[in-house]
Amino acid sequence: MVSNGLDILLRDTAPLRNRRIALIANQTSVTRDLTYSWQELQRRGVVLKRIFSPEHGLFSTEQDQVAVKREPLVGTEVISLYGSDPDSLVPESQLLEDIDLVIFDIQDIGTRYYTYSNTLALFMKTVNGRDIEIMVLDRPNPLGGKVTEGPMPDHAFRSFVGILPVPPRHGLTAGELALLYRDAMKLDVNLRVIGMEGWERSMLFPETGLPWIVPSPNMPSWEAALTYPGTCLFEGLNVSEGRGTTTPFLHMGAPFVEPDILASELTLLGLDGILFRPTYFKPSFSKYCSEIAGAVFLHVTDPERFLPFATGIAVTALLQKLYPDSLRFLHDVYEFNDRYPAFDLLCGSDSLRTMILNETPVTELCQSWTNDELSFSTIKQDYHLYR
Repeated sequence: MVSNGLDILLRDTAPLRNRRIALIANQTSVTRDLTYSWQELQRRGVVLKRIFSPEHGLFSTEQDQVAVKREPLVGTEVISLYGSDPDSLVPESQLLEDIDLVIFDIQDIGTRYYTYSNTLALFMKTVNGRDIEIMVLDRPNPLGGKVTEGPMPDHAFRSFVGILPVPPRHGLTAGELALLYRDAMKLDVNLRVIGMEGWERSMLFPETGLPWIVPSPNMPSWEAALTYPGTCLFEGLNVSEGRGTTTPFLHMGAPFVEPDILASELTLLGLDGILFRPTYFKPSFSKYCSEIAGAVFLHVTDPERFLPFATGIAVTALLQKLYPDSLRFLHDVYEFNDRYPAFDLLCGSDSLRTMILNETPVTELCQSWTNDELSFSTIKQDYHLYR
């Protein structure tokens, strides 16, 4: 079994007892025996000044893009880093005045637009040049550490789902991302990563021997995390990504979708490691609440060969081809940004949306980010902490 950074840190907590500590955590911050980090640290005599919680809250009680206004009582002050405006994404200056160490311990899921690592990046930028140490307790990348997929983001499209200069599927751990971000932004930050033991880059999450702790309300399983780099793109369309069902991000649909036709056309694309099953669902909240949506369910048959981002782009292109009069790219406020369509923010530019609207073939779409993948695959090796 893999030992995460928290379990490594807990082997000797004596150096922490005279520190002024804040913890960035949520319910995934657990030990091997599933004790919450804040409980275990306090049991060992470590004093926590406060806990900072990310999007969804300390126990993932809030849905996406919902301000966290109240946290459960856990014996330590809890401050949300996800409120009603962009300023809420970083801590107020006075909350750092009595802190000299910030510990980050949250399970990431290996996708650039999953916001927890973006919270870490913003926190690092906030403490730039201050006498505050950032300690990252590393945890596995559930998608493994070898494969990268998708285009690099254009800086002009920077948002809370595009802060890190990495492709959608980056193949790095939270600790490795922190090291990369510090160098990319030339930050003056005292950064330390407490690495894992037993994790290898080839490992997918089931191989770690660790339990899946739901990191956010709509990430119920590792299988959902596996498809998320692609199915999250539907947040930028008038297509349901399955929120309001028991299997979000594993299926997608809309009332205008004809399941058999969509599944048949997707099968003809010959995408690796994936089968598409025609189905229907009725969300209990979010898009198309209480409406029946025609859908396809994604069954990953070979996680090693499956390319989730390419699959998401392929599905979007096919939806545009089959339903040009019904499909819409949404342009509402998305993660505090109303300048660009959400699809563009997720992809990191407007180029893929433009190509899809121009009916560019799927093979050409997927080839468009090959150079970015090759370039980033070389860059990321400088930050590998595991073989």
